[in-house]
Amino acid sequence: MKNERLLIIDDELSIRELLEILFEQDGYHVQTVGSAEEGFEILRSQKIDLVLSDLNLPKMSGLELLKKLKKENIETDFIMMTAYGSTENAIEAMKKGASNYVLKPFNNDELRLVVQRALGVQALEQENRKLKEGQRLLNFGYLVGSSSKMNAVYDLVRKVKDSKINCMIVGESGTGKEMVARSIHHAGLRKEHPFIAINCGAIPENLVESELFGHKKGAFTGAIRNKIGLIQAASGGTLFLDEVDALPLSAQVKLLRVLQERRVTPVGDISETSVDVRIIAASNSDLEMQVRQSLFREDLYYRLNVVEIALPALRERGEDVVELSRFFMDKYAREYGKSLIGIAPDALDRLRHFPFPGNVRELQNLIERAVALSVGNVLQKRDFPDHAQGSFWKREEMDPLSFPEDGVHLDAMISELEKKWLISALDKAKGKKGKAAELLHMTFRSFRYRLTKHGLD
Repeated sequence: MKNERLLIIDDELSIRELLEILFEQDGYHVQTVGSAEEGFEILRSQKIDLVLSDLNLPKMSGLELLKKLKKENIETDFIMMTAYGSTENAIEAMKKGASNYVLKPFNNDELRLVVQRALGVQALEQENRKLKEGQRLLNFGYLVGSSSKMNAVYDLVRKVKDSKINCMIVGESGTGKEMVARSIHHAGLRKEHPFIAINCGAIPENLVESELFGHKKGAFTGAIRNKIGLIQAASGGTLFLDEVDALPLSAQVKLLRVLQERRVTPVGDISETSVDVRIIAASNSDLEMQVRQSLFREDLYYRLNVVEIALPALRERGEDVVELSRFFMDKYAREYGKSLIGIAPDALDRLRHFPFPGNVRELQNLIERAVALSVGNVLQKRDFPDHAQGSFWKREEMDPLSFPEDGVHLDAMISELEKKWLISALDKAKGKKGKAAELLHMTFRSFRYRLTKHGLD
């Protein structure tokens, strides 16, 4: 049984029925519609391998449909069917990207051969794309997106991947800073050595130095054996310091010495150990402001920020939303054993226009949830939550003066409201956690705790 999906577009019912029978007998999955508009809606939401479309259709012509598909970056093979005497338009269609054209009335066997050849070429192109994609994944991890802003990120990754230069990755929460760090490591000369990631904000302040630099047995209560620190463990490879702004000043001093001398001294020890480690740091706070406020050492800042890689928020690269959505759909369809072929147009439109304050991570979570709850082979709007921020698809606010007969889950409502204000503050502060904490009149540590509690860190 073939797996290729064919879409037949013709305003003549007899032609549609004939071609449906013909190609279903050959084992193809066939759909038929009577207009270009209907065909476009299917092509927006489903993966179609080949389109057989009449040139002369009511309202939108086959050529106009082809142009629209190219404009929307919807990839599929396209064969134009045209009556004898309209070959000029058919040739124009091939110039616009059609794979081939056939003249009506057509010979069934010849038409079969044209379709087989088109799909055969497509199979070779797909194999070539897979090889290129494998190389891209090898070089750039699972960074997804072809927008100009992401291409600028890829260019920087290529330039720094083989050097020892320290990098600072900045961007809002959820933009993929650790993925960029992993891409730099795995694409570069250090890929055979360890990549160790640590969230500095997740380590209790009294344990930061022990985790980073290691300790000697007996250095403090509970130090029952010698421990190698993460810096030494990453020697030869890369150490990724996420939320580096959360490091206490005492640890900042010792980290600066490591960067300057390439040597590390465990807590409670007097001897130094040489290390060869590349440091990639990340922050979604305004480090320059923290330097001015004496919360972060200026000399350390400049040591870490030799090359700055700024990641765009998802709302700044909206053209990548469809590509990311399909990437995550395919990923989770495999994980959950679902046979999904696309996302319904109304759901896709909503995804395109949603601001995503939680960036790529929020989109990923939404798609995973939708895949897990889906029942058909196309993700529908109903598969997404009807609330986000609490309110993904906007719903009417409950009148606080009208108390429901069956009561309310007050803790859940308060939690949802808290999450909404956390996200709004992050959005207002453009992802800078320190500024967001100030807007909510709370300490940075309290703000970070609440982010973790709601899965927003």
